[in-house]
Amino acid sequence: MAYSAKIGPSILSSDLSCLGSECVRMMESGADYLHLDVMDGHFVPNITFGHPMVECLRKSLGQDPFFDMHMMVSRPEQWVKPMAAAGANQYTFHIEATTNPGNLIKEIKESGMKVGLAIKPGTTVEELAPWANQIDMALVMTVEPGFGGQKFIEDMMPKVNWLRSQFPSLDIEVDGGVGPDTIHKCAEAGANMIVSGSAVIGSEDPRSVIALLRTVVAEAIQKRSLDR
Repeated sequence: MAYSAKIGPSILSSDLSCLGSECVRMMESGADYLHLDVMDGHFVPNITFGHPMVECLRKSLGQDPFFDMHMMVSRPEQWVKPMAAAGANQYTFHIEATTNPGNLIKEIKESGMKVGLAIKPGTTVEELAPWANQIDMALVMTVEPGFGGQKFIEDMMPKVNWLRSQFPSLDIEVDGGVGPDTIHKCAEAGANMIVSGSAVIGSEDPRSVIALLRTVVAEAIQKRSLDR
């Protein structure tokens, strides 16, 4: 079993006027990686930030933080090279946004980044399955992408469960409405990479929330390895 519990705060939930120091605060609170939501106003109705900000964050934070770019954009092909040059570590694109996932996966790898493949709540996990052996991570959205603070959709857990049963060593990420109240369901289903926005960043004690999330996931991973 090659996967482990990793917690990635979604920095879009932080005070964007001091994003650099917010990233530092999250890393110092024990975050394993940072989840950066890129929205273009087309694929999703909201607009956030792009590669110039990623470049500034990389310069400010140094090489240490792992940047997981969640590309909620209608032309993911367009931003692979700029994001790689800006210092992104993983490029997670939506299967709904491209007609040629295989080619895009190849481009991302050639640019030196890891590959994440995301599906919206309305997309079946079978659409992701043919690419699962070529990617580093599958992202199962547990809310409709585009806005923070939404309610967790528990009906997405069978997708996670199915992916974990079919691809036992794949990194599986969940994103949307995940926090102390919903982490047990995610962990039991088989998710190991946990994106959490307001539950971590809005907390008075983010360190303890991150530790709690990680413990629940690590225990579920251990239980799964014993049950096999």
